[in-house]
Amino acid sequence: MEDFYKTRRLPPYVFEQVNRLKASARSRGADIIDLGMGNPDLPTPKAIVDKLVETVRDPRTHRYSSSRGIPGLRRAQAAYYARRFGVKLNPDTQIVATLGSKEGFANMAQAITAPGDVIVCPNPTYPIHAFGFIMSGGVIRSIQAEPDAGFLPALERAVKHSIPKPLALILNYPSNPTALVATLDFYKDVVAFARKHEIIILSDLAYSEIYFDGNPPPSVLQIPGAIDVAVEFTSMSKTFSMPGWRMGFAVGNERLISALTRVKSYLDYGAFTPIQVAAASALNGDGADIAEVRDIYHKRRDVMVDSFGKAGWTIPAPAATMFAWAPIPAPFKHLGSLEFSKLLVEKADVAVAPGIGFGEHGDDFVRLALVENEHRIRQAARSIKKFLATASETPDNVIPLSAHR
Repeated sequence: MEDFYKTRRLPPYVFEQVNRLKASARSRGADIIDLGMGNPDLPTPKAIVDKLVETVRDPRTHRYSSSRGIPGLRRAQAAYYARRFGVKLNPDTQIVATLGSKEGFANMAQAITAPGDVIVCPNPTYPIHAFGFIMSGGVIRSIQAEPDAGFLPALERAVKHSIPKPLALILNYPSNPTALVATLDFYKDVVAFARKHEIIILSDLAYSEIYFDGNPPPSVLQIPGAIDVAVEFTSMSKTFSMPGWRMGFAVGNERLISALTRVKSYLDYGAFTPIQVAAASALNGDGADIAEVRDIYHKRRDVMVDSFGKAGWTIPAPAATMFAWAPIPAPFKHLGSLEFSKLLVEKADVAVAPGIGFGEHGDDFVRLALVENEHRIRQAARSIKKFLATASETPDNVIPLSAHR
């Protein structure tokens, strides 16, 4: 039987190949250190859990909830944006709660995309940024991911050579997977361009609170006039170690938020009300929980950069996010990121995410997630050191695993 139209548009999920190898190794008793999936290992702060437990005891909260988010939650998100970014938002018209930022992106794509619409998207980037629109019938035009002097000329070329004119531009800073961070000056130029060419900006700010060098990442909505063209997506998954709770937000342009809200009203009844109440409590907190999470990831980052470097694999220190974007060591670069990732599982008992899964321009890299404690990160470094030493003795014998199958 042929695949259906939308599934035909999706390539094989490359991460699944590493996951199968990882599962197979574990079934044989191997102790795999998993730095692949960005799945926080830290527990949700106790006060947030306590608020959930308190609320769930009230049977009135067991009924259908609100698809766009209960009023108290939307007000809490508006207050967060006012404190953190100095951005004033109307909780009734400019904020909608989502089931994580991933669902928000996918449903925004459903809400605004017509078949053949062109979406400008960085490459590499988080898969839903591109495939949410591909599944909705859109066409992706890739540009560089670096928010530097080359970004605007690349964007200008994309607009000049796209027929029809692009509908939207995806931004993601701090970036998953590259950990790149944008400045307000960068956003100012991009917003001016988007307003001039009437292009929607969809900004993924899921890692706004995971930063390490003293400079909190900005929001695109801080730029005057951005609200006319932009919507921003945030998530509580990483900030408060709440990935399984599936709680995020879309905020910004009223027309776009209305379109997303309308689509969501047909698809879901929102998150379980006690989750929304607990999320509002978290957002209204004093920030101590956020600072603690940030400090843990900072320490893990430093341990990874130091221990992997001593093992012979230089890891650029990310300025933000819970990921390191690591160039494949020179002796293995010819393998590509998927085969190298498989090799790490088989030979070093370490799982990473192949860069090719984030776009073809990521194939010289792998993504390392800071989701193991410092002891386990050092353990991974020791295994990798042994693996690299063995490989360096016989570099010509390094053969892609697919050649053995």
